[in-house]
Amino acid sequence: MTIDKTKTPFADSDISTEHSEVQSNTEHTSSEHTPPESPSEAKMVNSLKNHFLIAMPSLTDPYFKNSVVYLCEHDEQGAMGFIINYPVKLTIQELLKSAESISHEPMPPITEPVFLGGPLDMDRGFVLHSPIEDDSQSTLLNEQLMMSNSNLILSSLGTETQPEKYMVALGYSSWDSGQLEEEISNNQWLTVQCEMDIMFNTPVSKRWNSSLQQLGVDPSQLSSEVGHA
Repeated sequence: MTIDKTKTPFADSDISTEHSEVQSNTEHTSSEHTPPESPSEAKMVNSLKNHFLIAMPSLTDPYFKNSVVYLCEHDEQGAMGFIINYPVKLTIQELLKSAESISHEPMPPITEPVFLGGPLDMDRGFVLHSPIEDDSQSTLLNEQLMMSNSNLILSSLGTETQPEKYMVALGYSSWDSGQLEEEISNNQWLTVQCEMDIMFNTPVSKRWNSSLQQLGVDPSQLSSEVGHA
């Protein structure tokens, strides 16, 4: 895993998430499924980094039901990603206002929502954004996408130096070694190459359907019993 999850993104402890009406559960990783007892023996599939995970109807965990997850890491150690279609009751403008280290107040206000990236560390934030000239505070995920956990990137939002495309997420999703592979084999997820247009331009309410359509799947034809005849 190349992303340092020990760092404290948006390190200011003054950032409040009370508007999100969600509670952090640091013991909960992806879904209700228990990881394999011997992760080291889990069979590793081809890396799904830079793919979307699309929740199947059989996945009823409240954090992931009908979710689309962008995977920024996937290797023999596990996987990490961000849900891209679960907005919380907090706008980026409100998030900026709650941070004492950020003095500017964008005008017009940034009304786009903050997203719930996952059930882990929901008091920590990440910015997924298009490439920028000064990328010293960001991690390159693919040619079109970077990730930052720096206050410098957050403070650029609403200014001339902001990324062209961006979304802000609180928390992240994580899977132990072999856990995601097991969930996929149990028909809890479909996978497809990530599409930046879905992440940044498609209305939130249509991202699940649009991701399925990338696979040629009609959402109305899905059943929670698919693959379990």
